[in-house]
Amino acid sequence: MTIRIAASMLAASVLAPAFALAGVIGTATLASAEEQVWQHATAMIDEPKYEEGFARFDYVNPDAPKGGTLKLAEEGTFDSFNPILSKGELAAGLGLVFDTLMKSSEDEVSSSYGLLAEGIAFPDDISKVTFRLHAEAKWADGMPVTAEDVVFSFDKAKELNPLQANYYAHVVSAEKTAEREVTFLFDENNNRELPQILGQILVLPKHWWEGTDAAGNARDIARTTLEPVMGSGPYRIAAFKAGSTIRYELREDYWGKDLNVNVGHNNFGAIEYVYFTDANVEFEAFRAGTVDFRQENSASKWATAYDFPAVESGDVILEEIENPLRAVGIMQAMVPNMRRDKFKDARVRRALNFAFDFEDLNHNLAFDALARVDSYFWGTELASSGLPEGREKEILESLGDKVPAEVFTTPFTNPVGGDPTRTRANLRQALTLLQEAGYALRDGTLVDAATGEPFEIEILLSSPSLERSVLPYVASLRKIGFDARIRTVDASQYTNRVRSFDYDMIWNVWGQSLNPGNEQAGYWGSASVNREGSRNYAGISDPAVDELIRMVIFAQDRAEKTAAVKALDRVLLAHHYVVPLFYSDAVKVAYRKSLAHPEELPYYGLGFPSVWWSSEAN
Repeated sequence: MTIRIAASMLAASVLAPAFALAGVIGTATLASAEEQVWQHATAMIDEPKYEEGFARFDYVNPDAPKGGTLKLAEEGTFDSFNPILSKGELAAGLGLVFDTLMKSSEDEVSSSYGLLAEGIAFPDDISKVTFRLHAEAKWADGMPVTAEDVVFSFDKAKELNPLQANYYAHVVSAEKTAEREVTFLFDENNNRELPQILGQILVLPKHWWEGTDAAGNARDIARTTLEPVMGSGPYRIAAFKAGSTIRYELREDYWGKDLNVNVGHNNFGAIEYVYFTDANVEFEAFRAGTVDFRQENSASKWATAYDFPAVESGDVILEEIENPLRAVGIMQAMVPNMRRDKFKDARVRRALNFAFDFEDLNHNLAFDALARVDSYFWGTELASSGLPEGREKEILESLGDKVPAEVFTTPFTNPVGGDPTRTRANLRQALTLLQEAGYALRDGTLVDAATGEPFEIEILLSSPSLERSVLPYVASLRKIGFDARIRTVDASQYTNRVRSFDYDMIWNVWGQSLNPGNEQAGYWGSASVNREGSRNYAGISDPAVDELIRMVIFAQDRAEKTAAVKALDRVLLAHHYVVPLFYSDAVKVAYRKSLAHPEELPYYGLGFPSVWWSSEAN
């Protein structure tokens, strides 16, 4: 399942306020083709923790007061409230407006429980899945949530969003099969993840999108819009200023406020987002008290900038929280675009890693607070290490010469720098690799030995806050002749260029759950390499990777999945598709003392903002 993580400046960035650690269907009782057995939950590794009829999640405060205003900051801008399109800049917080069919718990790795759907059923061969909707589920205008709404939402998501089309590629249709039931049909059997990820579909009101706005104009779901959209979720869009501010207000008439999965959630009376185009101005707004909560992504800033009076007086609380990273594998990296010929040779890509001096950056910019990433599933039990053994080795051997030979002989390691001797040795090794790949150093410029064309690299960034970490890398690349430079663009331009793969290199973070599945095809699969808007940012198209992805998706037990994921990790690393960067082992947050959270946060999450509350609530 997909976990989305934004690029950070120096340390870990942990996700938008609520992220689901998703998984796949596993040990719950399966329905046979002859008899439909309804379940209240799905899980992967163990049985669902919470039995049918449970009162609430253990980590919430059922007596949390309702009210108060939470003020948050976002960097960039927004120009759309349409939640399914892959164009435009989507407003922050839209998940507050919409419900999904199922809701994940944050104290389990991969369990989901009914939200809009009160039940889920699927046959032994997992050729389809059916959801039964709550009879009480209502839109904000009082109309019932229907099976037609679910079908509409799925069809439009696949039609209008390339990422969703890829993600649900094996879901061939959604059909209303009873008054409150919708069934999704699959074109392959035993894809155990599909039922669970379908439970995360954002359900939209068909009648609203096919209606007219206040001026009588027909709405068009294929276009961006700044008309406040209507949903079935706990909040509504109360006010906004395009590109600048959004205010969400809690709905007193929210149909699901008393559901067990919602007890202790949605405690703020209003949630406001203010957008900033400059990260330093955003930080000053927090210092000044106009923003209530901040997740700090800069290790150096965390070490040096939080000595202002509000911290010293206790009005601002600082915490480092491990919970959200316990089940999230991280690959944060510089990503060369192999759609451009100059990056197709693995020796070139490996040379790019030799030019990155993590140890020097970590010491001088991050106060030695970071760790080097060395796996696509870094920080989890799924990360490969050493040489392959057992089932993992068998999987790799079954792929024959499709797998680089070094997978069996040489454990992946990043170059180590940090002092002049090591740095010079790494740069010499980089030049050797580049010369082997057909490049030459002439008058201090790296050129194609055959054509004389200089080797140019433009590193495309989305925020000036990243430049501080990239500038030392650019300087290192220039030492070995690259014509390297940074190009920082605004949010809209960055989004459009990345969606169309118009870049040499970008900075990206992939977040992985402990149950990787169908999203891997969108990250590294050949079918996604030319699909505009896909997350295959490196341009990977490799038959061994494709086979390994299928092994991951169709693994029948935990041991097989773990072996397949580690094998995939090794092959990705051996091809040197990215330059691994760094991450932190804890989430660093600062917040006003008026905010409160349960004494024990959920084991795998921050629970923010859903289970936090305001101590100033009436």
